[in-house]
Amino acid sequence: MEIEARPAEPADLPILCVLAEMAIAELAPLRGGDIWSRLEARTPPFDAAFESSISEPGHFIAVGTIDLAVVGYSAAREVELHDGRHLCDLTDIFVLSGARGVGVGEELMDLTIDWCHERGGIGIDSMALPGDRATKNFFETFGLVARSLTVHRSLDR
Repeated sequence: MEIEARPAEPADLPILCVLAEMAIAELAPLRGGDIWSRLEARTPPFDAAFESSISEPGHFIAVGTIDLAVVGYSAAREVELHDGRHLCDLTDIFVLSGARGVGVGEELMDLTIDWCHERGGIGIDSMALPGDRATKNFFETFGLVARSLTVHRSLDR
């Protein structure tokens, strides 16, 4: 079994769209996922956003593969800070459930962190929903730890 990650190409757009839809469907029912899915998650149509991110400077899309079959993706972007430097925002990382636990996510993280280093980023941020221990633990293996918490009170009646 050959596990790799590589920069996404225009030919990957159809599978990227499917994976993004699956990622949102998986996270939306979790605690905090309802608001996340309506505020911070990628919005359809996915193809145009992915297409521009593949070619736009300051954005990075990667795909993770098992034996050349795409089974996951990550997306990151540069965010300029007040002092003119930037950090990298890992907006998406998702691996199909049947392909987890074999190193695809790790390959995606390594490639994304390398991209951030090459661009001179001072750090990398991402998000894990409350109670999503697997994602939190995954991020911690790469040195990502909480630097802020978002709190929320629903006013829906």
